[in-house]
Formats: sequence, C-alpha cells, structure tokens
Amino acid sequence: MPDSVGEMQMLSFPWAENERNISGALVKMENMGPGAGGTMVYFASEDCSIEEGRTEAAGGKVLQPKMSLGEHGFCSVLMDTEGNTIGLHSMH
Repeated sequence: MPDSVGEMQMLSFPWAENERNISGALVKMENMGPGAGGTMVYFASEDCSIEEGRTEAAGGKVLQPKMSLGEHGFCSVLMDTEGNTIGLHSMH
C-alpha cells in the first residue's frame, strides 16, 4: 500500500471476467477493530451447511444454523474467530 494510507493491509477478492462473482477486499487498519455491529457480508456457496460444518473446528461459532429462505434458497450466519459476523447463502 502507498505510504499515504498508513498501516493498512489489504487482501482483494479474486475477479473472473464474465463469471458469477463480486469484487471487494478485506482491509486491516489502525483504529478499526473487528467485532459485531459492522457490515455483514454474505458469501455464496454450493451448500452453506458444508462451510457451516467447518466453523467450530476452525474456532468460529454458528449463530444461525442453515435455514430456508423459501424460493430464495438457504442461509447460515456465523461468527469468525475475531468476532465478525458473516453469512453464507446457497440455493441447496
């Protein structure tokens, strides 16, 4: 990162042209800590119960097990090891 942004670390999500995806980044900055109350990002998956099943072994917590959204698929809500809440979405 350029010196003008200070002590910032950034990791960008990969982008594949003409594919189903979204761009973005995870950013670590001074004075910005992890935790509840921030933006909740949902990640798409083939079946959110698969990732949900790996959560606790990786040190996270399942906040909302896989639930139906009717015609809109399914979702799970998890907490990562730093206290951030993330969502998973799948159609199966």
